[in-house]
Amino acid sequence: MAGGVEALTERVAMNEYRSFRKEDNASKGDARRGKPNQRSLPRIAIALVIVAVILVLPSSPEALTNVSEIRFPLEVIGIVLFALVLDGTGFAILKWGVTLSLAAMLFLKLADIGTGMVFQRPFNPYLDLKILTDGWNLLSGTVGVAVAVGIICTGLVAWLLVMVVLYWSFDGFRHSAVEARRKSVLASGILFLVGLAAFIVQDHDRRNLGVEARGVPYFVNRVAMVRDSVADLARFEDEVKQDPVSAGRHFSALAGTDVVLIFIESYGRSAIEDPRYATRIDDRLGLMEREIEAAGLQARSGWLTSPTVGGVSWLAHGTLLSGLWIDNQARYDRMITSERRSLNSLFRSAGWRTTAVMPAITMDWPEAGYFSYDSVHDAHGLGYKGKPFNWVTMPDQYTLAAFERLARRGRNDAGDRPVMAEMALISSHAPWTPIPTLIDWDQVGDGTVFNVQAESGDPPSVVWADPERVRKQYVASIDYTLEVLSSYMARYGRNTLFILLGDHQPASIVTGDGASRDVPMHVVTGNPELLKRIDGWNWQAGMIPLKSTPVYRMDEFRRKLVESFD
Repeated sequence: MAGGVEALTERVAMNEYRSFRKEDNASKGDARRGKPNQRSLPRIAIALVIVAVILVLPSSPEALTNVSEIRFPLEVIGIVLFALVLDGTGFAILKWGVTLSLAAMLFLKLADIGTGMVFQRPFNPYLDLKILTDGWNLLSGTVGVAVAVGIICTGLVAWLLVMVVLYWSFDGFRHSAVEARRKSVLASGILFLVGLAAFIVQDHDRRNLGVEARGVPYFVNRVAMVRDSVADLARFEDEVKQDPVSAGRHFSALAGTDVVLIFIESYGRSAIEDPRYATRIDDRLGLMEREIEAAGLQARSGWLTSPTVGGVSWLAHGTLLSGLWIDNQARYDRMITSERRSLNSLFRSAGWRTTAVMPAITMDWPEAGYFSYDSVHDAHGLGYKGKPFNWVTMPDQYTLAAFERLARRGRNDAGDRPVMAEMALISSHAPWTPIPTLIDWDQVGDGTVFNVQAESGDPPSVVWADPERVRKQYVASIDYTLEVLSSYMARYGRNTLFILLGDHQPASIVTGDGASRDVPMHVVTGNPELLKRIDGWNWQAGMIPLKSTPVYRMDEFRRKLVESFD
């Protein structure tokens, strides 16, 4: 019985072996006859499609819809030629090289699109690694941790899957028929030479012949970007040492006056001049002007150019306070380790008590040491007991009320030092939902009164599904912050110089492409003699700067303030 089973097993195995050999011989016969292997063609097609799509994928958001700019990537023909010629180790090196290179290119291009949409510039590997963490904080605060994890994991899995499929499909070249391979080598060689000639001619004569080499130039550009960033940091070392503000006591004209410097999140020039927002914001600024004038205050308004757009607000803060142009993270990191005196430090040396009011700071903030604050009131130190407004930890009205309570209330004006405060108001930070509303200042308390507002409105996932809705929410948030500031200055503006400014323009989903990097600044005080000191700036009287009002770079402000009030 056992012997019969063994014999039957051997016959089955032999039949399977003969069948396999017959199929293999048939395949080899097809190869010898020049017939293509039916399994290789789909794999080759998949590989070429993936290669072509990654190569032609634009690096900027605005180019995604510009089909007319798409040209055939010459590298596709070159890859076909080498894949058909090489064998063994050479083919393996080619396969790994193409896969890894395109994996890096796809990652960088997707990063380019992301930074282009938010910051209106390409991704810089040398400078932008830190913003990956900040991007996570913003994304998770906007759509929730679970959804953010899902988005990131989906993106990573999709990216990895594309690379795995490319690696697998590349083997199709090895299974192509011998005679077909010879013919393909000849054809691809001719096409490559023709394409190369067309590329050279169009580059020389500035004609569009529909051919482009994309891979090598892209990586050369990225390497050059990193090299330029390293050189820029070397130049920055000299800039740090050249301070136009001399040592000594300053701001004698402001003696005894509180100075309150307030950054308004995402408050850019577009809010005042873009037709989609101008009517509402200009009306609000007009109301502010009348309200503060009724309280005995006057204003001058103008423009500053921010070093950033769409985010990374600390670059704008560092630029204004240090008098250095801080347009990337490397410059910022170097600034905070330098001996360059911040505006806060200058006020502190001149006798002011310096404080920072930072409702967005929820973790350790070692950079605070550079700015020379006597005290720092972060999200925890402000004492807010209410619910957050998604990413926004607390509404601006509470932030201002807490500052008044913690830093200015109950002082002996005759003996206490004046306050120099730097504050960041964040109700106009994305995701711009829900939008708080102004309440009676005496009811602010510990912030729990805002819980109903914090739970109102649509969640970010609903708002951000409609770009038009995003824009409406944005302008509503700016309107709210300006309303709160107007009420606050009218109520608490005695013996104070207010300096209000935007940190940067919002992302291009709000401003559109090509918007400037200018932000408004308003200088408000009840002392007209102080405003006369900035007459040389030629800024507009009132709260609405004109198109013709002079624009200064944000790094110029520190010097101009010192010179004006010494």
